[in-house]
Amino acid sequence: MNTFTLIYEQVRRIPAGKVSTYGQIARMIGNPRLSRVVGYALKAAPEGLPCHRVVTKDGDLSDAFTPMGKETHRMLLELEGVGFTEDGRVDMEAFFWRG
Repeated sequence: MNTFTLIYEQVRRIPAGKVSTYGQIARMIGNPRLSRVVGYALKAAPEGLPCHRVVTKDGDLSDAFTPMGKETHRMLLELEGVGFTEDGRVDMEAFFWRG
């Protein structure tokens, strides 16, 4: 199985209303140094993969979501009930999924 496939399997496991991080996904596939590769994989992800459930270790959002970048990312998470801190980051204490 290739690395992207392993990443996609882990991302599919993140339940609605929860988030994981690029680093956590990298650790789950056995190599904590691959967090950037997780980002590359998500950019090339197949339709329907819940990529919006992956955020930075600080709960920051990605500009890669179309059409409006971080605003789109936030909207997708809010639709699943994910909460945010006052500075616009995901409330990682409440919504982080450890797998």
